[in-house]
Amino acid sequence: MASDPAPASVIPAQAGISTDRHEIPACAGMTAGTVAARPAFASAPQTPFRRLSPHANAQVLNRVHAASEAVVLLDDVIRHQYRDGVALVSSFGADSAVLLHMIARIERTTPVLFLETGMLFAETLVYQRELASRLGLTDLRLIRPDPDDLAGDDPDGTLHRDNTDACCFIRKTLPLRRALAPYGAWITGRKRAQGASRAGLELFEEDRENGLLKVNPLAHWDGAMVRGYMAAHGLPPHPLVARGFPSIGCAPCTTQVRAGEDPRAGRWRDQAKEECGIHFDGEKWVRGPLSGGSFERP
Repeated sequence: MASDPAPASVIPAQAGISTDRHEIPACAGMTAGTVAARPAFASAPQTPFRRLSPHANAQVLNRVHAASEAVVLLDDVIRHQYRDGVALVSSFGADSAVLLHMIARIERTTPVLFLETGMLFAETLVYQRELASRLGLTDLRLIRPDPDDLAGDDPDGTLHRDNTDACCFIRKTLPLRRALAPYGAWITGRKRAQGASRAGLELFEEDRENGLLKVNPLAHWDGAMVRGYMAAHGLPPHPLVARGFPSIGCAPCTTQVRAGEDPRAGRWRDQAKEECGIHFDGEKWVRGPLSGGSFERP
């Protein structure tokens, strides 16, 4: 077994990226634990496909990993296909502990990008710090909006009331785009079971907006598989799950979900909006005007 994890480390200061350390003791029910030493996943392919375009890589890797377990797929991406060129983007939401735990098993130094929008639930911020410390993740990066964007377009923090698309753009889409610039691929926790808009999700897909490969290791997982994995590995749930939040985003735009509703029904409730904008599929783009005027996708 590995030794007790050190607090999450930081990276040199960059625009929109925090250099705050996370040295917070575990709270009740979150005792500092350890993660098993990295196992060997013998079935992972050894020949990198990085020389191909993101579109071609997605096609090849979807065939290669059609029947792979999520952790085998991740091991191949992190240690072979995109070694030193991939990051996990995590919301530290309802299901996030699964991928974070897998990452910790494979390579704790894998960059984890956390979009700290300035609008998150307080419970999410506490959960993020405690879970990262518990798993021993050593490269957690807090990605924040550019202060100039906020000053120009949301100085009083109320943009979400009138234009949720624009709010997501300056608080999530733009910061993530800047943070992903050094990478060739990024990992998400999206799943087909999360609603109709994700029903056709592939394990690998081209991120046309950023020119990267997008990896969805849990695309075929459902809620029972997530709960089973978390129980088997003793992973703590996000505290808001028990209060009726199966999908957790920013506090002003997330509500509880009633029995029988789509798991993402509480996100931007009563609006046509389904995604925040960071998952652009090359065909649909949801965005509104900034600074009182219309704008185009840069």
